[in-house]
Amino acid sequence: MKEFLLVFRRDFDSTEAQPSPEQFQAMMKNWQDWMGSLAAQNKLVSAGNRLASEGKVVKPGNVVTDGPYVELKEAVGGYTIIRADSIEEAAELAKGCPVLAIKGNVEVRTIIPM
Repeated sequence: MKEFLLVFRRDFDSTEAQPSPEQFQAMMKNWQDWMGSLAAQNKLVSAGNRLASEGKVVKPGNVVTDGPYVELKEAVGGYTIIRADSIEEAAELAKGCPVLAIKGNVEVRTIIPM
């Protein structure tokens, strides 16, 4: 069985209304349910992690800049690692991701061991 990285992205829109506490709780339950179903199928390798909005970018020559850049329309919000027999199966598992309900997307990438 191979491992796959699922990267969760969504369009960044600072004018978008923030969810109410009840809406946020419902969204978190959807994530917990989806992650729980992956774990129950023995497909979950690493539980999902959210990423902070600020960061740094390290470039050649030891140059460090602030990032990610605000002009980006689409932002990475988090990731998880799953196991599946093929990239097609991994994509099928990603179809249940709650980020899709808020117009986000899931990038599926095969992890190649070093």
